[in-house]
Amino acid sequence: MSKREKMTSRELGLEIGAICGKHLLKLKHLHYGYWTNGLDVDIGNLHTAQENYTNFLISHIPDSVKAILDVGCGTGQTAKKLVDMGYKVDCVSPSAFLAEQGRSLLGNKSEIFECPYELLETENRYDVIMFSESFQYVALEKGLEKTARFLNDDGYLLICDVFERGVKGNNVLGGGCRLTRFHELIAHYPFELVTDIDITEETAPNLDIMHDMTKNMLGPVLDSGLAFLSTKYPLTLRLLRWKYKKKINKAYQKYASEGRTSEAFKRFKSYRFFLYRKVCPSINE
Repeated sequence: MSKREKMTSRELGLEIGAICGKHLLKLKHLHYGYWTNGLDVDIGNLHTAQENYTNFLISHIPDSVKAILDVGCGTGQTAKKLVDMGYKVDCVSPSAFLAEQGRSLLGNKSEIFECPYELLETENRYDVIMFSESFQYVALEKGLEKTARFLNDDGYLLICDVFERGVKGNNVLGGGCRLTRFHELIAHYPFELVTDIDITEETAPNLDIMHDMTKNMLGPVLDSGLAFLSTKYPLTLRLLRWKYKKKINKAYQKYASEGRTSEAFKRFKSYRFFLYRKVCPSINE
């Protein structure tokens, strides 16, 4: 079976996001934007907001760091910026399409491991292992175990990602493990917290932009297409709607419901920047 046939829905979504972002919106990155004071929440400013996010991320890399592993590197844009700054950067990507994008951008300056992080095996060791909106897709125990093994002594685990607050209510927003579970679990691994920054307010506006795009662009385009198909192939369309009713309703709930707004995001989600240092056992222990 080919890699294409084995593609997961998440990998397909990332590939579509990369293609649409690059060719329709002229975006370089796949991650959220970081909306600073004074930056109008408008799709025209999304590129600037994404650059703000990348700069925020890089500004918190400790001075002693030389070698970085970028887990879930997207199209390699953040890795490229880090390489240009003088860091030695390797990347992990489970997507064949995105890994190829990264290789085209980075050339032989970085090694790109084309596999899920949980399956990564390497003799390389790093000063920082970075998860930029990729930690939510990694099995927690396996991911933390691998990170502790791949880090140099006194190396750092950097996470910038969405977590679940665990509040009650009609939450249609996917993504992120329960924040309390993360805290409970990481306490069993050799990491000590250095930095914890809540950037939920700065990232929440992305939801309003995506909601507006779905409502004002993607929705009308889809409606027009369905109207055309209903006149040309009414029986086929009815059969498909009946057969995939649950999936269609689920997709609508996920991408087009009124629950996908910045206010809902701030209620149910916590977007956090975490920096942990690997703690080496004392020789007296």
